[in-house]
Amino acid sequence: MTAGEHASIKRTARLAGGLYLAMAPFAFFGIMYVPSAVLVRGDAATTSRNIVASEWLFRSGTVSHLIGQIIFVFLVLALYRLLKPVNKNHAVLMVVLALLGIPIAFLNEVNHLAALRLLGTAGDGAFSSTQLHAQAMLFLDMRESGILVAQVFWGLWLLPLGFLVFRSGFLPKLLGILLVVAGAGYLIDSGTQLLSPGLATISQFTFIGELLFPLWLLIKGVNVERWQQVTLA
Repeated sequence: MTAGEHASIKRTARLAGGLYLAMAPFAFFGIMYVPSAVLVRGDAATTSRNIVASEWLFRSGTVSHLIGQIIFVFLVLALYRLLKPVNKNHAVLMVVLALLGIPIAFLNEVNHLAALRLLGTAGDGAFSSTQLHAQAMLFLDMRESGILVAQVFWGLWLLPLGFLVFRSGFLPKLLGILLVVAGAGYLIDSGTQLLSPGLATISQFTFIGELLFPLWLLIKGVNVERWQQVTLA
């Protein structure tokens, strides 16, 4: 391996780690912070007033989530280049499962915009305020359900990723195990919430692998000599 290739692999690993960490705040802001700031459970009128009063915040939540998904595309491609030598079939599966969730997440944001658009027609008189608030809440509920559907793929792609990391030899096996645990956490949460909304979730406890993995890539990188051995095997 030439010095240039050596440096290229290190850059790819750090790029993947940086993209993974960069994606997190956008996802957190769009999926968790904005809904927590405007959504009042069981109170459609207050929720609607919050949306109208904080329209920029509400729109920025949608934009933030979409930016996070765009970053996700480049993250997966970087990880594919890094992990393809371990097992190409599993690397392709990782990419496919990751990318399948992106159009679902994009289309799901239409529900967010529909709620805002609906509340903007309050002056038309076509619906009473109670009807408008109820319909807006319905779109917000549909958005939450859409996130749960996309979350299926957010969990599934971590399974082949964890396998590849575990089998790589140039990354710690523990990271692979933790990534599989994180993926299982998302899948369990998605399944339980779709079957019985309101049950306790576990992904806030199982996500640690998604924090340690990008930090390792960004700070430590990969063992390039072992990566080369895997590539030549």
